[in-house]
Amino acid sequence: MAQAVRGSARVAVIRLCNPPVNALSTTTIRALEQEVNRANIDPTVKAVVICGANGKFSAGADIKGFPNIGQPGMASLEPVVSLIENSEKPMVAAIEGMAFGGGLEVALGCHYRIANVKARVGLPEVTLGLLPGAGGTQRLPRLIGVPAALDIITTGKHVPATEALKLGILDELVEENTVEAAISLAERVSDQPLGPRRLCLKETPKLPNMEAFLEEAFVKVKKQANGCFSPEMCFQAIKASVYLPFAEGIHKERELFLIQMFSGQAKALQYAFTAQRVSEKWALPTGASWKTAAPQPIRKAAVIGLGTMGQGIVVSLLKAKIRVVALEQDRKHLELARGAIMARLERVALRMQQNGLKLDGYMPDLLHFTLDFGALKGVDLVIEAVFENMAVKKEIFHKLSAACKPEAILATNTSYLDIDEIASVTSHPHQVIGTHFFAPAHIMPLLEIIYGQQTSPTVIATAMKLSKTMGKIGVVVGNCFGFVGNRMLNPYLEQCYFLLEDGSTPEEVDKALEEFGFKLGPFRVADYTGLDVGWRSREGQGLTGAKLPLGTPPRQRDGRRYSPLPDILYENGRYGQKRGKGWYQYDKPGGNVAKSDPWVHGFLSEYRSAHRIVARTITQDEILERCLYSLINEGFRILSDRIVSLPEAIDTIYINGYGWPRHNGGPMFYASVVGLPRILTKLQKYAEANPDIPSLQPSAFLKKLVALGSPPLKEWSSLQGSQHSRL
Repeated sequence: MAQAVRGSARVAVIRLCNPPVNALSTTTIRALEQEVNRANIDPTVKAVVICGANGKFSAGADIKGFPNIGQPGMASLEPVVSLIENSEKPMVAAIEGMAFGGGLEVALGCHYRIANVKARVGLPEVTLGLLPGAGGTQRLPRLIGVPAALDIITTGKHVPATEALKLGILDELVEENTVEAAISLAERVSDQPLGPRRLCLKETPKLPNMEAFLEEAFVKVKKQANGCFSPEMCFQAIKASVYLPFAEGIHKERELFLIQMFSGQAKALQYAFTAQRVSEKWALPTGASWKTAAPQPIRKAAVIGLGTMGQGIVVSLLKAKIRVVALEQDRKHLELARGAIMARLERVALRMQQNGLKLDGYMPDLLHFTLDFGALKGVDLVIEAVFENMAVKKEIFHKLSAACKPEAILATNTSYLDIDEIASVTSHPHQVIGTHFFAPAHIMPLLEIIYGQQTSPTVIATAMKLSKTMGKIGVVVGNCFGFVGNRMLNPYLEQCYFLLEDGSTPEEVDKALEEFGFKLGPFRVADYTGLDVGWRSREGQGLTGAKLPLGTPPRQRDGRRYSPLPDILYENGRYGQKRGKGWYQYDKPGGNVAKSDPWVHGFLSEYRSAHRIVARTITQDEILERCLYSLINEGFRILSDRIVSLPEAIDTIYINGYGWPRHNGGPMFYASVVGLPRILTKLQKYAEANPDIPSLQPSAFLKKLVALGSPPLKEWSSLQGSQHSRL
């Protein structure tokens, strides 16, 4: 609701009140309209301040109400924003916390805007598959110009108050007492003319080369959207602000909003938004709930192993204002890491300053480099980040068991390895947990949190709280080889290699998956991360040529089909971008421009001839089906094994850690849209054609769901089996 409060003898204060973030529900919008009308007719009120309760202006519309938009009885926000704007009494927005979406649109309807220096503003509707629907695409360009409005609206980014002031979104900033400052401003302007302050009366500033600018901007927006339609719709609405009168622009905005509101992409993006929150609610299969456990405080942490991943973890902890002990094996590696970490911290500080954010403290002051395990005695948490080798990790954890206090949490950053085997060498296995960071660790948002058989709920709760403190998305998963993300990735990558064997090219596979929405196809990703990384993982599993027993067929491992293509490239010194050649060629080592490589094409032709493979033309549909459906199929196996209990957890992992296009909702959501019977039929077809590829055999759980009539995704969890180990 909205409450009227007397701010002074002449100023009324209207407070939005719908905790926790003052979402603009139908009730709140109607209450706001009522209070604005009341202030407008009250002769004692000369000006009005609109603010939010509990230090927050408004986070905008409540996503739970989206399905009811357009239904009878639903209040529309734009007429209320127009009511505010057309008032004959000065309206001042007092912004604290955040003004997002409809919250910022209300503020844009006000004649003046004042904000706390720590506040943020933005129009993030595009991230939910929508566009601002209460005049935001028409008022913001009139206020700050098209280039800045395009940047804010088509990306949905949050703008710090300091930047918003420079752009002209805000009129004033204050350190504290925002509402009191707004009342003072309202009193000062109570007799000022309002015409120049009404954005509906302004024209959008035109650039000298406006048509050329818009053409170029549209190409850029479309490229960055990567198949997502909402940024393009936002562009069209902003373009309308340039060429149409205000009222017609509002009509165009509403028309585009309704098109997007009921689109499949909007449903997928809104699902992705809620899936992230739902995936945090999973209780452990034992019945214990980490959600009710009290997390331990983490005041001081240690990171062991300061390679690329370890360096990123150190920076993540420092950004969270946690003291860090950084430990390496020798002086040379320690000094190299020191230089790299300091350089990263400088870049982080520069980015924060560019975004108008202030550092509360100098991060390097929280950091201590050492070679001594004795320095770990007082830490609350250790994150081991050495390379993927079980023997090395067990040796380190054996040392940690003696060096750390009993209540210290011992975490391993691992992509594949068995958490229980690592915990077995410690005297406190209940304190051991897996923390799978994604590179670069200080930038990538996902954190897979892997519990073992003895990991305590308190330790899981602590890891989840730590992920939030670091600004990451933590997802709790069970212990199996590859956990969730990498376990699903394996059959996907297998199919990519098998497609090359069957006659496709890296360019064709990458093109199909990039057009689906991935920013980079699998072979571009392999070149970027380095073919040596994948080779080391396979070498550790005994899959590369060096560890094969005599007599093993060249394209089989343990009786199943295996492609040695990436191994052969690696053994030919083709490491990817770092060497200037991998699946593609580059103009120089470390170059970013991937070009088709005749050597790779010749090599694939020779490989097929050597193995008597007759190359055939492979369609884009087959590429997508074999890659995506094999990945989805493994997702159903993971659900059946209760490695996670929610399909939303799988989707959250794949969107935030593996580049799955958010506008397709995640692999399990995508499966529900495509239709489970279709996926089952296609998998059966490909499995019959490739009996030596077990990953193509349809999951028993997928078959079960189809037999049950393909129930909606939200019901899948209740139909899962009991958990068992897949190690």
